[in-house]
Amino acid sequence: MANTTFNGPVRSEGGFEQISIAAKTGTVTTNFDIDSSGNITDVGSIASDGAISTTSTIVGRQKVDTTFNAAGAASATLTAAQSGTLFLINGAANNVITLPTVSTGNVGVHYDFQLTVAVGGSVTTTIVLPGSAVSDFQAMLSLVAGTAANAVSDVAGDTLTLVNSTVANARVSMTCVSDDGTNSKWMTTALSTPIATVS
Repeated sequence: MANTTFNGPVRSEGGFEQISIAAKTGTVTTNFDIDSSGNITDVGSIASDGAISTTSTIVGRQKVDTTFNAAGAASATLTAAQSGTLFLINGAANNVITLPTVSTGNVGVHYDFQLTVAVGGSVTTTIVLPGSAVSDFQAMLSLVAGTAANAVSDVAGDTLTLVNSTVANARVSMTCVSDDGTNSKWMTTALSTPIATVS
């Protein structure tokens, strides 16, 4: 079929796909897909046996996860597949959020966190890098006090803590900027009162 030029939006209820067809076998392969929800998937490279070596998905809207927003304490390990998710956190009890196991596939993984209920006076919420002293947060930690305050830079430590009595609406954003399968570094910004810590 020849190239087609449209004047105006191209509309589809079922999404769009870019495909390739093998000359010898006629096998149809989907290389790029926009599903009916607007999520974009780049299949990446495909081996001769049909195995997909890389796949990335851009979600049409941010996912919101309430795993850590229950009344009781929550402890869970995140996955790279949850990249792009906003996690809501109830700080009334001790929460432990563990980031994915070190892997070269973590580079570019991004998470956001928002505290919906203040951290209790005798508890904390921690975000932990896996392993023992092999990974570091590269954090800019800001105190939200209603007045101008300089951020604190902390580039060593694998545990970020929203400390006792951290007020509701504190926010943390982090992106994995390097991971060689042994060590990882996560660029992190935290806005809170009191100020978050990295250790």
